[in-house]
Amino acid sequence: MAVSFATLFQWRLNSVLLRENEILLGVKDQILSHVSKLDEAGSFLGVAGDVGRIRGCYKTWVCEIRGTLREADDYVDDFIMKVYGQTEQDQKESTAEFGSEIDNIKSRVSEIMNRRPQLGASPSPVLEDIQQFITSKFDERTPLVSCMLSYINLPYDLKLSLLFCCAFRRVYQKTKGDLVRVLVAAGLTQEKSGELMEDTAQENIERLVDLGMLEEEVSIRDSFSVPSPYYEFSLSVMKAEDFFISTANSDSIIHPTARHVSILEAANTITGMNSLPHSLFVSAKDGLSKASSDCLRNVLHNAKLLRLLELENTELKNLPDEVGQLVNLRYLGVTFSELTELPESISNLWNLQTLDIFFSGFEVELSNGVLNLTQLRHLKMCRPMNDGEVRVPQGISRLRNLQTLAYMQVVALRRS
Repeated sequence: MAVSFATLFQWRLNSVLLRENEILLGVKDQILSHVSKLDEAGSFLGVAGDVGRIRGCYKTWVCEIRGTLREADDYVDDFIMKVYGQTEQDQKESTAEFGSEIDNIKSRVSEIMNRRPQLGASPSPVLEDIQQFITSKFDERTPLVSCMLSYINLPYDLKLSLLFCCAFRRVYQKTKGDLVRVLVAAGLTQEKSGELMEDTAQENIERLVDLGMLEEEVSIRDSFSVPSPYYEFSLSVMKAEDFFISTANSDSIIHPTARHVSILEAANTITGMNSLPHSLFVSAKDGLSKASSDCLRNVLHNAKLLRLLELENTELKNLPDEVGQLVNLRYLGVTFSELTELPESISNLWNLQTLDIFFSGFEVELSNGVLNLTQLRHLKMCRPMNDGEVRVPQGISRLRNLQTLAYMQVVALRRS
C-alpha cells in the first residue's frame, strides 16, 4: 500500500492499541474496523495527494479527508490526556466515548471516500502525468526541477522525514542517532510487536542518503544535513505539510495551521504561537531573551498536543513545571543549556521515548521522577571529561525499554 497521511494515522491507531490494549479492550473491534477503512483511503491517497497539487478537482477532496484525519489525530491525543489518572469507572466511560467517536470518524471517512473523484488511472500513469506536467512547465535540467521530480516519487513517510531533517539549525548538524529518535517520536515508523521502530527509521535515513537528499558531513563524524537545492525546495513545500521554519531572515509570522514549528536564530518569533503544534524546535544564537522565555512558558502551558520539543542553545537554567502537562510528549531535548535539574513534574511524561540533556549545566541531577518514564527508550547526557557531574537515581535499570544510555559519566548514585 502506498504510504499517505491516512497510513500514518493508521499506524497511530495501531500503536495506541498496542500500548493501551487493556484500557481499549472494549473498543478494540471498532478501532480495527477503522484501521481497515484507512487501508482503502491510504491506497487511494498515496496517489491522489500528489495529483491534488496540480488538479483542483482532487485538491478539495484530499484537503477534506486530510482535515478529518487531523481532527481524529487530535482526538486521540485528547483521549490519552484524559484517561490517565482517571478511576476505573471513569476510564470505562471515556473509552466508550472514544469508541463512539472512532465510529463517527469511520463514517465520515467512508462518506468522503464515496465522493472521491475518479482517477481513471493506475498509480504509475498518474505519476507519469505529474512528471509530464512539471517538465512541460519547467526545464527539467535545472537542479530545482530535478528535486521536484525526485520528491514527488518519495513515499509520504519519506517526504515528511526529509522535512523534519530540515527543521534543525544547519550549523548544528544532527547525528544519525538523533534523526532516528526524532523520526520515531514523530510517528513516521510503524510500531510492531517484537520489532524496533529505530531500525525502520535508520533505513529511511539511509534511503535519503542514497538519493542524495541527505549528506554526511565530512568534518563531523556521523552527522547529516540536507544539501542544496533539496533544502531550498523543501522550504517551498513546508506550508502545504503544516511545517513552519523561521530564521533570522525569514517571515516571522507563524501561520495558524502550523503543526511542526522550527524557530532558528529568531528568538522573538516564539510569540504568536498557536496551541496546535505537535513539534517545536527552538534554536537560539545567544540564548533566549526574557520576553521569549516568558513566551515559551506560555506555549508549554497551552500546547498540550506537543510530541516533540527540542530547545537548543537557549541558556535555560530550568524547565517550567508546565512541561509535565505535555503527556503526549515523546521527545524532549534541552541541549547546550545551563540546566542543572528537571522538574518533578517530568514524572507525568509516561509517553516519553527520548530524553536528551546533552551539554547541560555543570552539575546535572535527575530526580526519581525519571523512574516513572516507563516508555523511555533513549537517555542521552554528557559533560566534558573531568568537567561537571551527572547524577542518576538508583534504580535506573528498571526502565525496561531503555536502549540508549549515552555519553554519561556517572559519578554518584542517589538513593531513592
